[in-house]
Order: sequence, then structure tokens, then C-alpha cells
Amino acid sequence: MLSRRRLIGGAGAALALGLMPGGLDAAPLARVKALGSIRVVVYQNNRPWSWEEGGKLVGLDVDLAQAIATKLGVRADIAQLVADESADDDLRNGVWKGGLLGFTPGDLMLHVPFDRTFAARNDQVAIIAPYYRESFGLAGGSGMAVEAMPAEWKGRKLAVELDSIPDFYLIGSFGGILARDVTHFMSGSEAVAAVTQGKADAVLASRAQIEEGLHRAGDGAGRIALRKGPLPAFASPGWDIGMAVKENSRTLGDAVEEITTAMATSGEMKALFARYGVTWTPANAAA
Repeated sequence: MLSRRRLIGGAGAALALGLMPGGLDAAPLARVKALGSIRVVVYQNNRPWSWEEGGKLVGLDVDLAQAIATKLGVRADIAQLVADESADDDLRNGVWKGGLLGFTPGDLMLHVPFDRTFAARNDQVAIIAPYYRESFGLAGGSGMAVEAMPAEWKGRKLAVELDSIPDFYLIGSFGGILARDVTHFMSGSEAVAAVTQGKADAVLASRAQIEEGLHRAGDGAGRIALRKGPLPAFASPGWDIGMAVKENSRTLGDAVEEITTAMATSGEMKALFARYGVTWTPANAAA
């Protein structure tokens, strides 16, 4: 199964197998408009996409959910989903069945891997509207040779999210020479903050996490450099992020795709990402 932690670096937690009744099916477009609201599912503690700050839910996906609801002419009812062991489990809990702990599935779920193989084995949903191309990046503070071969980083404090692709790369590659130099954090954003606060020398995290973290740090990020060249023997070329609706809600999916396509064309998507300091990169599948 496709692991959300390994794919996007989110925190893993247990939500048991969904047992919600069929009456909680996601709504097609006509029902959403009749109800006057759309229930949108985002991940909990998934900065910069969705997280709570000052008692308010904020983030890229939160703003995108609000924009979609506004363009549909309805209110956004945004719900936070605790990530399960895999993205397949998250689709079950968040879209087509619900969770044992009482989580009601949404009409639309954001931050879903847009991948053909993944979609084929999750036939209860339609994966739609690829809206961003994510990838990993390396950033280092003053005196850190970010363009050097990784072996040259021995003895430097390297920040990563626990049990993520960056973690496995730094610990396991090059004969494990960097294993003792890796410091673990519960999220990629926390790892980025360690570098901007001078508590670590470099961070390997998602590009969105790095860019938002540098934006948040403001002037304090001036000494931090981003690696421009590829990391040797790094297996992840990046991945597309999309959305999901229940299979019987294709009318809603079509409407959402029209909205996100128009936002991309008009520059609205780019501006939405820029508010968080993140460079919007179109998904490969949207090209």
C-alpha cells in the first residue's frame, strides 16, 4: 500500500477500519448545491497545507477548499483527517466509508496522490484535479556545502522527518556514513524550522515545506541556501497531488476540475501558493 508518511512526509496515526453506514455517501454536485455546503477533507497537522494556528484552520489546502466552495456558490465545511497507515486507508476513511471513531466522509478530499496505479486499486473513488507537483529539496545554513556530495556532510547536523523518504535516504545511502548525523523531527516543517533557528545545519524535506518555512522565517532565512542540483542516488523524482470524490459523485468532480483548471490559467493558483511563500508548480498530469 502507498504510505502517506513515505510519500508526503505527514505524521502517521491510527484511524481504524471505517464502518459508517451507507447513508453518509458523498454528495454529487446537485446535492451539494441544494444543501448549500460542501464537506472538504484535509489532513491534520500537515503544514504548509493544513494546520491549526491560533485556534483557526489555515494552510494552502484550506485556502483552496474555500476558493472551490466560493466558486461553487456554497459554504465550505472543512474537516481534518488524521492520517492512517496508508493513503488507501485515508481514502476509505475520508471519502467513501468513514472512520470507526465517527469521522464522516467528505464530498471532496484534498492532497491525494495523483497516480494511475494508486487510482486503479481505489475504485470506490475518482481521483481528480491534479493541482501541484511536489518534490524533495535540500536547504542548508551558513557554511553548509549544499551542492557537495552527501559524504562531505559527515559531522553536520542533518534534520529530517522521522520515517520519511529523506530519513531513509540519509541513513541508508552511501554505506550509512551519515546515519549518526541525522536528527529526527515529527514533521518536515519542524525539521525546516530547526535549520532556520540555527539548531541544525541542513534539512531534507518537501519543497513546499522548505519554501513555506523560509517564508515564515523572514529575514532569518537569508543565510540559508537551497541545493540546485539533484541528489545522487535519490529515488524520488517527485509526485503529483490531486483530489478525490466518491465514484458516484463524478458531477462534483467535473465541476471541481473546471474550477482548478480556471484557477491555474488565470494565475489565481499561483497567487494562492505565493501567500505562503511556495512556488506553484503545475502537476505533470495537468500538462
